Amino acid sequence: MTSRDLRSAFLKFFEDRGHTIVPSGPVFPFDDPTLLFTNAGMNQFKDVFLGTGKRPYTRAVDTQKCIRVSGKHNDLEEVGRDTYHHTFFEMLGNWSFGDYYKKEAIAWAWELLTKEWGLSKKRLWATVFTDDDEAANLWRTVTDIDPSHILRFGRKENFWEMGDTGPCGPCSEIHIDRTPAGTADASLVNAGRADVMEIWNLVFIQYDRDASGTLTPLPAKHVDTGMGFERMCAVMQGKNSNYDTDVFSPLIGTLSTISGKSYDGRMDPGLPREQSEIDTAMRVIADHVRALTFALADGAVPSNEGRGYVLRRILRRAARFGRTLGFHEPFLHKLVPTLVQTMGDVFPEITARRSHVADIIKGEEEGFGATLDRGLEMFDEMVRNLERSNRTMISGEDAFKLYDTFGFPFDLTQLMAGERGLTVDEERFNKLLDQQRTRSRESARRAETPSALKLMLKESAPETRFTGYDTLEEPDALVQAAVGEFVVLDKTPFYGEAGGQVGDTGILEGSMGRAVVLDTQRDGAVIAHRIIGETRKMIGRSVRARVDKERRSEIMKNHTATHLLHAALRQILGTHVRQAGSLVAPDHLRFDFTHHSALERAQLDDIEALVNEKIREHIPLTHHRNIPFEEAKRMGALMFFGDKYGDRVNVVQFGEFSKEFCGGTHVASTSDIGFFKFRSEGSVSSGTRRIEAVTSDRAREFLALREREFGERAAYAENQISMVESMITEAGRLGSTQAEAASGAIRKLEAELERVRKSASAAPANLLSGFADQDLRRRGLEDIILGLVDLRKLMEKEISRLRVRSLAADIDTLIQRGTPLNGARLVSAEVSVGSMDELKSLGDRLREKIGSGVGLLASVMDQKVALVCVVTDDLIAAKKLEAGKIVGAVARLLGGGGGGRPHLATAGGRDVSKLGDALKTTESIVRSFLNP
Repeated sequence: MTSRDLRSAFLKFFEDRGHTIVPSGPVFPFDDPTLLFTNAGMNQFKDVFLGTGKRPYTRAVDTQKCIRVSGKHNDLEEVGRDTYHHTFFEMLGNWSFGDYYKKEAIAWAWELLTKEWGLSKKRLWATVFTDDDEAANLWRTVTDIDPSHILRFGRKENFWEMGDTGPCGPCSEIHIDRTPAGTADASLVNAGRADVMEIWNLVFIQYDRDASGTLTPLPAKHVDTGMGFERMCAVMQGKNSNYDTDVFSPLIGTLSTISGKSYDGRMDPGLPREQSEIDTAMRVIADHVRALTFALADGAVPSNEGRGYVLRRILRRAARFGRTLGFHEPFLHKLVPTLVQTMGDVFPEITARRSHVADIIKGEEEGFGATLDRGLEMFDEMVRNLERSNRTMISGEDAFKLYDTFGFPFDLTQLMAGERGLTVDEERFNKLLDQQRTRSRESARRAETPSALKLMLKESAPETRFTGYDTLEEPDALVQAAVGEFVVLDKTPFYGEAGGQVGDTGILEGSMGRAVVLDTQRDGAVIAHRIIGETRKMIGRSVRARVDKERRSEIMKNHTATHLLHAALRQILGTHVRQAGSLVAPDHLRFDFTHHSALERAQLDDIEALVNEKIREHIPLTHHRNIPFEEAKRMGALMFFGDKYGDRVNVVQFGEFSKEFCGGTHVASTSDIGFFKFRSEGSVSSGTRRIEAVTSDRAREFLALREREFGERAAYAENQISMVESMITEAGRLGSTQAEAASGAIRKLEAELERVRKSASAAPANLLSGFADQDLRRRGLEDIILGLVDLRKLMEKEISRLRVRSLAADIDTLIQRGTPLNGARLVSAEVSVGSMDELKSLGDRLREKIGSGVGLLASVMDQKVALVCVVTDDLIAAKKLEAGKIVGAVARLLGGGGGGRPHLATAGGRDVSKLGDALKTTESIVRSFLNP
C-alpha cells in the first residue's frame, strides 16, 4: 500500500461511516496566538471542545499537518537518529462531536486495522486508562483482540488533557509488535522501543477539570483520535524505518543525486562511521525540508522570534548537516520541487507557493552560509582549547558567542558538541541570553517612556479615561498629577503614543491660563500630556482639553491607511505578511512587514491600486470597543503568535477587507483618506521590508515635490547630453569609427527628452491621473538617463583606447631617448592621459617593447601626480629589482606613496611642482637598488 493509497483509504473508510472529510488546518493556527505550531489534529477543533464554537457536522475525518519542535512535544533532537521521530508529520484522525463514543471508536479502529488493512491481530495491543473499565470491557466485547493484550496504564500514558483546566479524558492506545517473531510480551508496550510502538490513539473527552482539579462530566462527550501517518506507512509497506517508505525515499533520492553520495539506510551499529553520518544527515535534511516547506507555504516567515525563529533554527540545522554531504552552497531549495511532486496533489498550497517557498529557503541559506563556515572554524578552535586544557564542557560564554555572533541556535551547538563527546553549559548560556533580553527590553522601554513619566509612574499616577474616540474636546478635565513637563488628567481626548500612532498635540485651558500640549505619552492606563510651563501648580484644577483637530485628522487618515495597506499586502503577497513595526504620523506613514524579497514594480502598483480602490469604495468604520477576546477571535480579527492581548480588546473593522486588533484612532470612512501613494519601499533587515507612504493633502505635496525633482533630473539629463556630445566630438577627432553612430544615438535621446519634458506641462485632472502621468514621465526620463550613462561609458572607453593607441605610437621614441642602465634601459617621462587605467596600459606597452629595462611614467590628473613603474622579468630575476620599491621612493619625493607587484606598481603624489625634479632623480633611485 503506497502512502497515497493509505491516506485515501483512511479518509474513505470514515466517510463511508458518515464522517465529513475536513481539509487540514495550517501548521500554525491563525486564530490561536497561544500555540506556536499545530502539534495535533485536535487543534483546529479546540473551540468545539471548549464549547465556544460549532461545526455543521458532528462526525469528521482528516489528515492534519503537524509540527512538533517545542515544549513537551519536542522531537527535534531525535530526528534522523532513530527511525520514526519527525519535526513535521501528518496526523490521520476521526472525530465525534457529541455523537458516537467509545464503542464505535474502538470497533471501527479494530475493523480498519485488521479487516480492511489485514494487520495480524496477534501483533496488536490495546492500552486503557487505569480505571476506564468501560473501554477495557468494550475491547473485550466489540473486538476479538486477545484479552491478555489489553493493558492498563496510568495518567502519564493514558489520560489526555488540553491544559491544566478544561476538557480532558482517558485515552486508549493501539500498539503494534514489530519484533521478527511477533512474540513481544506486555513489558515491551510503552517501553520506548521502535519495534513495539503506538500507531493510533483514541481519546475520549468526557470531563471538564476546574482550577481545583475537580473533574465534572461534560454534557456532550467527544472522540478525538490520532494515527501517525508516517509510522503507519512503514507498517503497511513492511519497512523498519519511516525514512525507507515512499514518503521520504523521493527526497533522499534527490539528495543522493545532487550530493553524489549514496544512502545505506541501515540502523546498524556496525555501519562505517562516515556512512552512518551521511545517512543521518540525509534523514535530518529530508525531514527538515518538509517542515520548512509546509510552514512557509502556510505563511510563516523565518525571523528572530517566535515560530519564525524555530523555522530559522530548523533551516540552519539542516544547512549544517549539509556540510556532511559536501554542500557549501545553498541546496535545500532544490528539494522543494521533489516534495511538491510527491505531496502537492494532497496539499495544493505547497504547489501554489513552491516558488515563494524555494526563494525564502534559498535566501536564508545564503544569509547563514556566509557565517556558517566562520562559525564552524570558531567551534573547532573552542574544541581545541578544551582538549589542550583537558575539559569537556563548552562554556556558556562560548555558546553564546556562537549564537550572538554567528547565528548558531543553541541546539545546533549542543548537537555539534555531542558529536565530539562534549557538553555545553546550558544554564550559563540561558543566563546570558536572559541578560541580553532584559537589556533589550529596558533599552526599548527607556527609548519609549520619558524619564518624567517613569517618575510619575513610580509615584502611582492615577489612571486616565480616554474619550478621544468620540470627541476631540473635553470641557471639564481634572489635573490629577504632575511631574516635570507632564500632567495627567482624569479623562482626556488626547491619544497617548502607542501602537505606532504618535501622540496628540493641542491646548489645555483653565484658570491658570493656556498651556500648549507638545506631545502625549502613555504607559498602560496612564496618559500624560507634555506641556510648556509650571505643571505642579495645575494639580487639582479643572481644564478644557482640546486636541489639534487638523493634525489628528491627518493621523487618523494615515492610521486607517496602514490597515488597508496591511490587508492589501497580505492579499497580493500572501498571508505570510505580518506587521513588524509602524509609525503613524500626521505627514506620512511607515509600515514594516515580513517578506523575503524586494517588491517588484508590478506588485507595488497592484498594492497601491488596491488600497486606493478600497478608499473609493467608501467603506465605513465598524469599531468594536472593549469586547471579550474570544468574541474578537470568532469575528476573525487578525492576530499573530507572540502578540499580547488582554481579556478585553478593541477591533477596527472596514467591511470584510480589514479586521484588526487596534487601540488607535481611525477615520469614519475609507473615503476620508482621499488618496494613498507610496513614497518608498526598501529593506530594513533580513526578511523585513519597509514602505513609506503619504495620503490626502500630503500626497498633493508629494506630487509637487516629485515634479520639482523631475525638473532637476531633466536638467541633469540635459547636462549629460552636452557632456556626451563633447566626448563624441573628441572621439571623432581621434579617428573613432563609432562617433557617427553615437551622434545618431544622442540625437534620439535628445528628442526623447524634449518629448518627455513637453508632456509635463499638462495639468492633471486629479491625483490619481497626476501620479499615473508622472510615473510614466519619470520612468521615461530614467530610461533616457540610463541610455546617456551607457553612451558616456562607451565614449569614455573609446577615447581612452584611442589615446593609448596614439601615445603607444610614441613609446619607441621614449625608449630611444631612454638612459642606458648596465646593459638595460631606463625610461622616465611625463605623459598626458585621462585616467590611471590609461597610464597602466601605457606602462604595459612600455614593458613589452623595452626588452630589458625599467620604465617610470607620470601624468598630472586632478592636480595630483599619478605614477606607474614597470620592470622587465630579467631584471626582477637577476638584479632583484621591484617596481613597487622604485615607484614608492619616487612618490615620496612628491609627498605621496604607493607600491605594488615587482613587475608593475602604481603610486601617487600631491606636489605637482616637484614632478620634474623627481623624474630626473629616478635614475639615481634605480641605481641605488642595483647597488645596495
